[in-house]
Amino acid sequence: MDKSDSGGIIIAGLGPGDPGMIPLKVWEVLSSGIPVYLRTAVHPTVDWLREKGVTFHSFDQHYQNAETFEEVYRTIASDLVAAAGCGTVLYAVPGHPMVAEDSVRLVLDLAEQAGLTTEVLPAMSFLDALTASLRLDPCKGLHIVDALRLDAHQPYPEVGTVVTQVYDRITAGETKLNLMEYYPDEHRVTVVRGAGIPGQERIEEVPLFELDRLTWIDHLTSLYIPPLAEELMLGEEEAVADPVGAGMDTTYQSSYPLDPLVEVMATLRGEKGCPWDREQTHDSLKQYLIEETYEVIDALDQGEMYKICEELGDLLLQIIFHAQIANEKGHFDMNDVVDAITEKMVRRHPHVFGTTQVETSQDVLINWDKIKSQEQGEENKFTSCLANIPRALPALLRAEKVQAKAARVGFDWPDYTGALEKVQEELKEVLEALQIGQAAAIKEEVGDLLFAVVNLARLLKIQPEDVLAKTIDKFIHRFQYIEGQARQNGRQLSELTLEQMDHWWEEAKRL
Repeated sequence: MDKSDSGGIIIAGLGPGDPGMIPLKVWEVLSSGIPVYLRTAVHPTVDWLREKGVTFHSFDQHYQNAETFEEVYRTIASDLVAAAGCGTVLYAVPGHPMVAEDSVRLVLDLAEQAGLTTEVLPAMSFLDALTASLRLDPCKGLHIVDALRLDAHQPYPEVGTVVTQVYDRITAGETKLNLMEYYPDEHRVTVVRGAGIPGQERIEEVPLFELDRLTWIDHLTSLYIPPLAEELMLGEEEAVADPVGAGMDTTYQSSYPLDPLVEVMATLRGEKGCPWDREQTHDSLKQYLIEETYEVIDALDQGEMYKICEELGDLLLQIIFHAQIANEKGHFDMNDVVDAITEKMVRRHPHVFGTTQVETSQDVLINWDKIKSQEQGEENKFTSCLANIPRALPALLRAEKVQAKAARVGFDWPDYTGALEKVQEELKEVLEALQIGQAAAIKEEVGDLLFAVVNLARLLKIQPEDVLAKTIDKFIHRFQYIEGQARQNGRQLSELTLEQMDHWWEEAKRL
């Protein structure tokens, strides 16, 4: 990127607060003369930047004018994109740009929509400094939550937890009350202020109930909660359940029982509950079950753990909703759902909980189908191995499952080459159908071609649903680039020639 004249946004981290921890690459850009914008000037490195003659504009005024952090960050992103229209700008944030910096994600999204180039320059995050100060190894388990989101994102008492943004005593008090739902009041926690900053670092261990009594908590403060040392098994000794005669321990007590959520749902469905919730049926909830499932998949694709956690919760709510409706009719409740799936998983894994021996994952699948047939009383009667694949599945996923099921009984190509030849054969038949011009034949041959492509993907160990979703996203990003270029040139898409759009499309591919 030509930082002197081409439009774009460079996003850089300033490290945890010690000027000596600013990476050389970041310093080179800070001192290059391009416009510098700081999310906030309330950071220990800023005075040092002033001493070094770095001029900058901060967005601190937005915190005074906006009602929520989300509004602040959106305003920052909008201002940066507008400024980048006149040339490359630098946006510098505390710590690492991709660690606990919601504003950066908004800037990246808005810049992409505007067709602007972006570059992220990493730096040491506050987590790096904190783990160094406390001598923690994150690989042994470390959960990170935002103090402002503890109502939705709970800690995991089984592992060490870092709570960020404990920036004042009021926040500390609210954080303490939230954490007391998961930890004993006397549980020792470590409060860290200014981690890694010479002369400013302060570390103190206190009982959880005293957290908000510390007078020195400020915007540089985080909290480390060591894991609970309690046994998660029932009783002082291991409880033994032996469903398959193998002496395996399968009786556990969850650290997060479902009872509170089940009780909330029962209240919502009760006489004094929510009118909308009370009106719902199994049929009316089908669409929400599908929607929440796809939102989980979208979160998994994004790879953002807090988003995955949130969407899994939404999906779990739908399951509990259906269980509550069934319970009201006297059919089953949530306990029955959990018991049934637990027993099924133990029963279908005799190679883990029993004495059955398997060599490969393919053996596991064959054994799974055999056990499933026995459960359904189908071992002595003919039932197609493809009979239980739901017709309601998306066609792409259903095709893959049909092919995989057939492959388990040996109906498959030895490797991908046979499937590739089949794709070429089906493509040839599509071309022949197009020459004939019969609509019905064209539809049939295109369907055969799609089915053959799915089979090729399966044999190449590629998930067709995933790769097609990524290709769709790629198309959207490139098309949005065309839209952005049209806006910058004061043109409507309908006014452009195909040649002009194709030129910008190729430009988007290069970028």
